[in-house]
Amino acid sequence: MDVLVFLQTNTPVFLVFVLLVGLSVGSFLNVVIHRFPLMMKRRWRGDCLEFLREEGGIKELPGDDDSPALTLARPASRCPHCGHRISALENIPLLSYLVLRGKCRACGASISMRYPAVELLTGLLCLTVAWYLGVSWAALWGIVFTCTLIALSFIDYDTRFLPDEMTLPLLWLGLLINTQGVFTDLLSAVIGAAAGYLTLWTVYQVFKLVTGKEGMGFGDFKLLAALGAWMGWQALPAIILLSSLVGAVIGIGLIVLRGRDRSLPIPFGPYLAISGWIFFMWGEAINNAWLDWAAAT
Repeated sequence: MDVLVFLQTNTPVFLVFVLLVGLSVGSFLNVVIHRFPLMMKRRWRGDCLEFLREEGGIKELPGDDDSPALTLARPASRCPHCGHRISALENIPLLSYLVLRGKCRACGASISMRYPAVELLTGLLCLTVAWYLGVSWAALWGIVFTCTLIALSFIDYDTRFLPDEMTLPLLWLGLLINTQGVFTDLLSAVIGAAAGYLTLWTVYQVFKLVTGKEGMGFGDFKLLAALGAWMGWQALPAIILLSSLVGAVIGIGLIVLRGRDRSLPIPFGPYLAISGWIFFMWGEAINNAWLDWAAAT
């Protein structure tokens, strides 16, 4: 309790603490973003092999090997170029990247800018949540919400897949938190979860019926359901509109600046996550501005 009172009366200390924690969490998110899809693929492969063993008597699949177990904690992080084990001093968020000048200490190979970018992004977004919500349980849950959206966004961008292991816990956590009315009332949260899923599911079914193609994945349905569970059904129209706007801006930017092939599919999850976070932070101001504009016209 004394620590809580101290943080409540010393806002700069609280914000610096959250920033440092956010940078450290960002370093961990880099591991999650890289390893979690690999872990899922290994599990799927194991499940397929087990099924084939039981049904067809197949003992092994092409490409089976004796790779060490992969978890979020093991094996220790290594340079992908030379295998150099990254020490604790080489893994300090942002600082190590700057000291090493973005290169491996052992072989001098370049380290992707995305690693410090994810760390910085996580730190700044967590800082924004803490500054906006203050020393409270709402701020803690908001930081958890933010970090999960960051991980989901990058995983979906890399793999075009939103893992159930993240979207479903996010959904259930939103419902549980709102049993106490932290961000919305429970009825709005439950309706938001159902409406979020059914909205994109309906769009998916209509698009598939008209074009014969799948326009999005089921993970997008679950992510919007999770956003509805956290913020209530009232947030869904704005989130969907914002995600379309964000998608258009980023999509056009990628085509113009990076020459991205227009025929390549662009994952929708990051746009939902960005729009959901924006509304989570400034939803009331957005709604008020929209209502004022509507009244003026």
